[in-house]
Amino acid sequence: MKAYVIETAGGPEVLHLRDIPTVTPNADEVRIAVRAFGLNRSEAYRRAGKMGPIDGLVVPGIEAVGEVIEDPSGTLRIGQRVATAMGGLQFSRPGSYAEEVTVLRSNVIDLDGTTLPWEELAALPQSYLTVWGALGRLMDAAPDQTLLVRGATASVGLAAVAYAKARGLQVVATTRSAESAARLTAIGADAVVIDTGAIADQVRAAAPHGVDMALDVVGAATVRDSIKALKPFGTAVVIGLLGGAPVLDGLHLMNDLPDATRLAFFTSGLLGTLALPLADAPLKWVAQNVANGTMPSLRVQTFDFDDVRRAHVLIENGLALGKLVVRV
Repeated sequence: MKAYVIETAGGPEVLHLRDIPTVTPNADEVRIAVRAFGLNRSEAYRRAGKMGPIDGLVVPGIEAVGEVIEDPSGTLRIGQRVATAMGGLQFSRPGSYAEEVTVLRSNVIDLDGTTLPWEELAALPQSYLTVWGALGRLMDAAPDQTLLVRGATASVGLAAVAYAKARGLQVVATTRSAESAARLTAIGADAVVIDTGAIADQVRAAAPHGVDMALDVVGAATVRDSIKALKPFGTAVVIGLLGGAPVLDGLHLMNDLPDATRLAFFTSGLLGTLALPLADAPLKWVAQNVANGTMPSLRVQTFDFDDVRRAHVLIENGLALGKLVVRV
């Protein structure tokens, strides 16, 4: 099969399209013909050597949609439409920048019956599953809550806005660019705050009693301020590294955490594990809502399989206000 490989850390030029052997699935794995895959900043970090050394040949990619080729257990039928995300992709196993991918069955989600084209489906798995994993249980516990999305123009931030609105929440979204405000309003944000680095007071102007939840895509650089916008017993979950390393120096529990608030970090590496099985993941529900227009499409550009290097340039420049996908 053809796949993109990385043999040394560097810029987009180190991505090379090569012929590599297919991977025969073990008893707990599934082999999938990749029809399309989403692009993520973590793949650019992996390529650049920021997520561990490049030891040997690395195939990047942490998500894909396609059709089942082989399932030794017989659980999934041949030709079944499915999605997959994480489960060691690009780290402990070859990733999804390939014509085929072999993944853990626990990281496969059935998409049979969905009518979206492959390019649209590819815009969904990683972003929406991350939002669901980080906040799904909190969102579903009580509708009519308010969510702050810090760094909302990232693809996962856009997914958080769209998913929260579809679940009946009020959403306050932040962006550093006033030009991006219209995009956030269009996908459902009830209020947009231009992020100057200290925006808790502006958020409280939109949500006077504070927000129930804060999803921080930026990370350590902004989370102290995001927490200040929470109401008592509110929860802040950090999911991003846009602001640098996930390190909080000198965190003062009494001064930095408002009374009875909670702070957590979520990694999508939990997806498909015993702690977070995907059996109840709402990905097919999301696909159906995008298909009928209830939820917006987040896809902004589709690349051909031989154009992945150019896509990585856009990822690094942060120019895409939405999801980039590749058609295989």
